[in-house]
Amino acid sequence: MSNHPVETVSTSSDKLKVVLAICAVIVGVVGFYFLSDKPTLVRAGALVAGLIVAIAIAWTSDPGRNFLGFAKESVRETKKVVWPTRKEAMQITGVVFGFVLLMAIFLWGTDKILEFVLYDLILGWKK
Repeated sequence: MSNHPVETVSTSSDKLKVVLAICAVIVGVVGFYFLSDKPTLVRAGALVAGLIVAIAIAWTSDPGRNFLGFAKESVRETKKVVWPTRKEAMQITGVVFGFVLLMAIFLWGTDKILEFVLYDLILGWKK
């Protein structure tokens, strides 16, 4: 027996709804730029209206509902993140800067040693 998950194939109406949702977003963006001579509030209204229509259309399709569920789960997971305090962030930043400084000095020293070995000892070129 096979243990592979079964993948459902979306219907053509679901595909049409996704295409219409994408078109609604495009219309909103084009409207935003097309109304460049209008006040910013009107332009933003056209953009937001396009996005709202796209979300409404996407909500009625199965892939759209799956995506919106994924987005909600993503937001929920991001709220669980424990951010470092200011002190911890400053300490970590200091460690990173210190490491970068040490690596820069190490690489500079390695370059100078190789330069000396190659040009002075092996090739005999003096600067």
